[in-house]
Order: sequence, then C-alpha cells, then structure tokens
Amino acid sequence: MRRFNRLAALSRAVSSGATSAATQHRHHQLAQPAALFSTFSSCQSQGFAQKIVKRLGPSFAGGVAGFSAAAPSLAQDAKPQAKEQPRSQKFSDVVLYQYEACPFCNKVKAFLDYYRIPYKVVEVNPISKKEIKWSDYKKVPILKVDGEQMVDSSDIMDKLFQRIHLDNASSQSDEEKKWRAWVDNHLVHVLSPNIYRTTSEALESFDYITTQGNFSFTEKLAAKYAGAAAMYFVSKKLKKRHNITDERASLYEAAEIWVDALNGRHYLGGSKPNLADLAVFGVLRPIRHLKSGRDMVEHTRIGDWYTRMESSVGSSRIKE
Repeated sequence: MRRFNRLAALSRAVSSGATSAATQHRHHQLAQPAALFSTFSSCQSQGFAQKIVKRLGPSFAGGVAGFSAAAPSLAQDAKPQAKEQPRSQKFSDVVLYQYEACPFCNKVKAFLDYYRIPYKVVEVNPISKKEIKWSDYKKVPILKVDGEQMVDSSDIMDKLFQRIHLDNASSQSDEEKKWRAWVDNHLVHVLSPNIYRTTSEALESFDYITTQGNFSFTEKLAAKYAGAAAMYFVSKKLKKRHNITDERASLYEAAEIWVDALNGRHYLGGSKPNLADLAVFGVLRPIRHLKSGRDMVEHTRIGDWYTRMESSVGSSRIKE
C-alpha cells in the first residue's frame, strides 16, 4: 500500500505539471495525455486501468515488456559477437512499424536479424498511432516488404520463411510448430504479471518504454506514471485470468520447460536456431534486463541458451 501511495503521489505531482504545461502548448497536442493523467489522479480503482489500456491499445498495454536488443548484453564481461552470415538478397525495402518494447515486434525483429534481412524501423506513437494511419490495421507489428503489408508476428515469420526457403521447399517440423504455439498461447501470458508484479517493477518497465518509445514530453509523463499504475492493476487481472498463483514461479517454470524441450541440444533446431528458437528469444529479449529477466536467468538454466541465441541472432537493422 505504501508503494502504491508513493506512485499515486508521483502521479498527482506530474499531473499538476502537465496541467501547467497545457497552458503553454496547443490543446490538441495535450488532450489525450492530460485526460489520461487527470483520470489517474482522481481514480482509486481498476476502472482507470481499463481506460488507459483501451486508450493505449492491446498491443501496447498487454504486450509491452521492457528492454529489447538495444539493452546491455547478457554477458557482464563482454558482449558475444553475432556469427557472420550473408545478408538476404530476396528483399530490397523492408520497414517495421513497432513499439520498441513489444514482445511480438521483437519476435519479428529476431527473425529479420537472424536471416540478415536489412530493415528500417518506424517507432509508432501508441496514443496517436499517426505513423500507421495509412493502414486499416491498427496494431503492431506491421511489416512492409517491398510495398506489401504483412501483419501478425507469427504470420509474418511464416511468410518470410516461405520466401527464403522457396527453392528447397523447407518445412517446419511438428516439434517446431508445437513450441511456436506454446510461445503465443502460454509464454507471452506469463510475462506481464511478472514485469508489472510490483509498483517498482511497473515503473522500471515504463521508464524504459517512455524513454525508448515515440512520445511527446507530456505523453512521457502521463504514460510513465499512469501507465505503470494501470498495468500494475491489469497484471493482477491477467494473473487471475491465466491461473497464475506465483508470478516468478510461473516464469521460472516456463524457462525450465523450454530448456527441457532442448533435450541437450544447442537449439531446438539442433545445430542452428529454428523458428521456435527465434520466437522464444524474441519475446524474452524485451524483459532480459528488467528485474524479472535478471531473476529468470539467475534462477533457471536458460542463460546458456540465451547467450548462444544472442550471439547467433545479431542485428541487421538499418540505423538512420
């Protein structure tokens, strides 16, 4: 309760600042974040959590995790170097519309990085979503490949995989399909209750989200404190929905289940990662350097596999 009171106090303080700032800027620039913040300042129930989640959208609020590939390396002494692989020549213009902290977006990035497909990133403002107004699809990730729109992280991976392996008609094994489904139907649902488990962890997550995301100054203030409070409440609802009694225990169990699935192999794909490896790595990469991710590596056997993946995946993002 003390932690939440401190969070509420911070919210009221920033809300006051946001109100002052509103007198110095155009009203339409501040309308959405100011509304979010004034609601948080006066609300003491889960009703606000539902409002902000609706405003920010399910891809952002339900899927945001925290750190991504831009975070420090898993290794404390030296960052493992990605293995050199030839860049793909099958794609000439690839643009990913994303939220930096979204695990589903990071699934797609893991695929693009591993297959050395050069791509540009457009960071979407989760409140206005003006960067994707051109599309009828209003969630992320959206991938444009030579002008063609692709949506849904798993579908994107499937389509790109088929194009890359068109010549030899390479197919996925039943094991690979099973564990990719496990990622989407189980693993991702374990993440939010962990990264928003306490108010301090929720603030840690939103501190990164607002630093790396596409927000105006006032939106950053509103999203950081109101968003953290909202997701703290939402995480409790998600915990109940997915029958999670102990957040950390569920995360550790998922990590151990994955390591058991490897059955002594370097990757589920054997000597090299397959799509299931890339999916697991993609959704875990955003949380790796949050408290929940640090705890996961410290208390489970997943660290060695993660280090190998980090080295193998690398990055093919085009810096602008």
